Amino acid sequence: MSFTKMHGCGNDYIYINCLKGIPFDPNRLASVMSPRHYSVGGDGIVLICASEIADFKMRMFNLDGSEGKMCGNAIRCVGKYVFENHLTDKLSLVIETLSGLKTLTLHKKNGKILGVTVDMGKASLEPEMIPVLAKDKFIQHPFEVNGVTYYGTAVSMGNPHVVIYMDDIYSLDLNKIGKDFEYHPLFPERVNTEFVKVKNRTNLEMRVYERGSGETFACGTGACAAAVSSVINGYCDYDTPIGVSLIGGTLTIVVDRDLNVKMTGPATKVYDGVFAYECETE
Repeated sequence: MSFTKMHGCGNDYIYINCLKGIPFDPNRLASVMSPRHYSVGGDGIVLICASEIADFKMRMFNLDGSEGKMCGNAIRCVGKYVFENHLTDKLSLVIETLSGLKTLTLHKKNGKILGVTVDMGKASLEPEMIPVLAKDKFIQHPFEVNGVTYYGTAVSMGNPHVVIYMDDIYSLDLNKIGKDFEYHPLFPERVNTEFVKVKNRTNLEMRVYERGSGETFACGTGACAAAVSSVINGYCDYDTPIGVSLIGGTLTIVVDRDLNVKMTGPATKVYDGVFAYECETE
C-alpha cells in the first residue's frame, strides 16, 4: 500500500489516497502504522477520499485508532497533497471533514505549495457544543486535576479544547498528567488540552496534549482554540494576526469579533513509501 509521510509544524501523519475506496479497516491500520520505532510512525493516518459535497473528503485517525473530527495541520497537508499529486489544479479548495466543510487557500511558489490558509469556521463557547458539563460558558473556570486547581477556557473548533494559562509550560510532564486532563469527567467526549504562555498581545507559546495521541509537536485546532481563548480573555486582540509558537513551529491565527477563525501555516512532504499490509475492507 502506497502512502506519503507529511507534517505541519511537526504534527506528522501518514497520508493515503483513498479516492477509489477504503480497502482496509482504518482504525486498525492507524494503530498498526502509527507506532514510532516499530512501524512508519506518526500521530495517526489521514485518508484522502472522494466527496459528494466538496472537492475532497478528509478522514483522520489517531494513533490509538480513534477517528478524529478535524485536524488543522493535517488539512493543510491534504491541500498540498492533492495539488502536487495533480489531483486538482485549484488553489482554492473545499474539504469535507467530520466537523464540517473547510475552505483552503493554497500558497504556491515555483509549482510547490509552501503554505496554506484554512478558514476554520466559527469557534463555539457553548457548553453543549464542546461538550463540557457546565451550565454557562466555561471561561477561566476552576477545575481540579490530581488535587491541583487549574483555570480553563473551553472552546470548540469542531472538536473539544480546554485552554490553560501558565507562566511555565515547559516544566510540565505531559506524559504523566496529560491523560488526567483528556479523560476529565467534565468532558464527556474527552478533550484536547492546550497549556499556554502569553508572551505579548501578538504572540503565544503553547504545548498540547491531544486526545487519542498524547503530546504532539503541534495542533492546528488547538492553536486556534488558544487564540480564541486569548482574545475573549483580553490577552490578545481581535482581527489581528496572533503567532502561536509550538514545539514544531509557528502558526498564524486571526480571530474576528464573531469568532470566525483563519489559520495559516506550512505543509511539508517528507517522503513517499510503501507499507506491506494485508488489506481488509472497512
